[in-house]
Amino acid sequence: MTVPARAALAAAADRLRAAGVPEPLGDARRLMAHALGVAPARLTLALGEPVEPEALTRFETAVARRAGREPVAQIVGRRVFWGRDFAVTADVLDPRPETETLIAAALELPFERVLDLGTGSGCILLTLLAERPAAQGLGTDISEAALAVARTNARALGLETRAAFRRADWCNGIDGRFDLVVANPPYIAAAEMPDLAPEVREWEPAAALSPGGDGLDAYRAIAAGVQARLAPGGSVLVEIGPTQEAAVAALFAAAGLSCRAVHRDLDGRDRTLHLMAQRRPPATAGG
Repeated sequence: MTVPARAALAAAADRLRAAGVPEPLGDARRLMAHALGVAPARLTLALGEPVEPEALTRFETAVARRAGREPVAQIVGRRVFWGRDFAVTADVLDPRPETETLIAAALELPFERVLDLGTGSGCILLTLLAERPAAQGLGTDISEAALAVARTNARALGLETRAAFRRADWCNGIDGRFDLVVANPPYIAAAEMPDLAPEVREWEPAAALSPGGDGLDAYRAIAAGVQARLAPGGSVLVEIGPTQEAAVAALFAAAGLSCRAVHRDLDGRDRTLHLMAQRRPPATAGG
């Protein structure tokens, strides 16, 4: 027996709404498009047709997972970031729209060699390389599982010859110098973790969300080692939490890097810091 797609969609939205899912209809539409194997933008054309039993089973299974607050990106295995599809698993953060603030800031800068610290899915590094065909880059992560996802994305985007990936703990064990160093490190304080949405708190890798304590340990580690990896005139771009600008800028200033700009996301929140090595004052006569 077949079920009308529109009726199945409405029932799914009601189920997700009852489960407390924030955007029940939008999520139900994405899951139905995935179950039917159609592009989300073309789903409306399919809503007047019946759903075949196999597709309905896929859809209902996906809806049950979403009702358990599993993120849509993990259910469908994909997330669009800067206009490109990236594979997503439970081993990496779900690429967020606010991280596109860092991409926009990076594309205002000159670079040929990029270092992405804590690369996760590789979405930052691979987006930058896709936008700059002459550039090459290295993505590092402490998680081998995350690096496997990043390599999968590099192959899918045809960037495997320009993107290398290596297991590393922030700047430790990295050779060479880079025009641009980027990072979206874990920055959520331990006390803030219980207040996160279930989709984040229960399904995304905890180590990629919070370093514990005050949330600043990753910045401390990056600040301590990044200047040795910067080419002359190079830049560092780090994503931050919306209340962390002063604290993070101070950590980098103590390590010899000054904040040149604060970039805000579409909600007007501080989101990305642009840092560069501090200029040394000119030597005085006899000094």
